[in-house]
Amino acid sequence: MTVVELRQYTLRPGGFPVLADLFERVFTDSLEACGMRVDGQFADLDDPDRFVWVRSFPDLDRRTRALEAFYLDSEAWKSNRAAANAAMVDSDDVLLLRPAPGWGDLPDTSGHALITATVCLLPRPADDAVRAAIAGVPTGTPLGLLETDPGPNGFPRLPVREGEHALVLFTGHAEEEPDAWDAFTGRVAERHAARVDHLRLSPLGRSRMR
Repeated sequence: MTVVELRQYTLRPGGFPVLADLFERVFTDSLEACGMRVDGQFADLDDPDRFVWVRSFPDLDRRTRALEAFYLDSEAWKSNRAAANAAMVDSDDVLLLRPAPGWGDLPDTSGHALITATVCLLPRPADDAVRAAIAGVPTGTPLGLLETDPGPNGFPRLPVREGEHALVLFTGHAEEEPDAWDAFTGRVAERHAARVDHLRLSPLGRSRMR
């Protein structure tokens, strides 16, 4: 089953253009050559010092092999890791996910000025009723519904968040409609005892999700 990482990096002031440039010029091609798919790279519209990106793997075993190939062996990482690490304060905010039942892999899209990621942290694993409630978006085009993959992290030098029950909805929008989303996320938080983080994301030039 496909494994997806939602990665949120906290950056030093001025770090965003450095990391974005590395992804656009160097990292994306090398990451994909090592066996993973880079689904999206984004600026966080509410935090200029945050870089958000999404990558996926065919399964957990191939995730481990792909990460070893990139972080241990690739020239792209060896030559640029110092610059990348210098731009970042924290890179450990990572959710390990898989498509929810009935949902497929994240698609290539076009025509969306805004991508949102609604991250719901639940008190227990999601059931079908919770999945349906969160997938019932008020506006926009649903792109994917993902939930926590409990499988082991086969590359522990890159930590992932553990002990959480996350449900993440990606949605594409032609324009912003903040009132509808404020009401939606408030309703989800109240009805399902969830902590809800709503990320408003602007796709970078090579983002597949856009």
